[in-house]
Amino acid sequence: MKYIILIISIFAFSSCNSRVAENSFHYDLKEGDIIFQDLDCGDFCIAINKVTEGWDGRDFSHCAIVVKEADSLLIIEAVGQGVKRTSLKDFFNKHTGKGGNVRGRMKAEYSDLAPLAAKNAFQYLGKSYDDVFDINNDQYYCSELIYETYKEANNNKEIFHLYPMTYKDPDTKEYFPIWVDYFKQLNTTIPQDEPGLNPGGVSRSKYLDIEVLDIK
Repeated sequence: MKYIILIISIFAFSSCNSRVAENSFHYDLKEGDIIFQDLDCGDFCIAINKVTEGWDGRDFSHCAIVVKEADSLLIIEAVGQGVKRTSLKDFFNKHTGKGGNVRGRMKAEYSDLAPLAAKNAFQYLGKSYDDVFDINNDQYYCSELIYETYKEANNNKEIFHLYPMTYKDPDTKEYFPIWVDYFKQLNTTIPQDEPGLNPGGVSRSKYLDIEVLDIK
């Protein structure tokens, strides 16, 4: 059975810079596009990257969905503050590593799902961030939001699949210390083998066409 480890975008989201100036950028984006980002979340990302791999061998620690509101495109994402709207400028201002910013777009035969998923995303605004990674608790981490919006668009049938999560170092077979400390602070058990998904796994989906975004 394939294992994955979930992404802590609550840590990754705070890392940004000012590479993109106001009104000086344009991207080939559409409703329902999924943007994958390689953000820096320190030891969490080191642990994540050791056991996961995204499209083309890249590391991704965050993902979000493109939506349309009042004829303008923006981002809906699940981060530490919860599920929220983010402007394209602010979203692409975040500092990324070698994995950069990558766009996932539904293949032509599934393209009708994209605008439906984008519209579904609005109902999650204001929901809490899922810091314990429970797929059933009405709180949402970044890739869980993508999973739910597309599942609803597909008549409640999965597009992106859940796999057992792991928080163990594949070399030592022991839990990564950073995860032990994290869940201890939350006063909850480590959800080893519980169902979930992460940006890297989503990026490898057979339903997506992937393109690297050249952010200036």
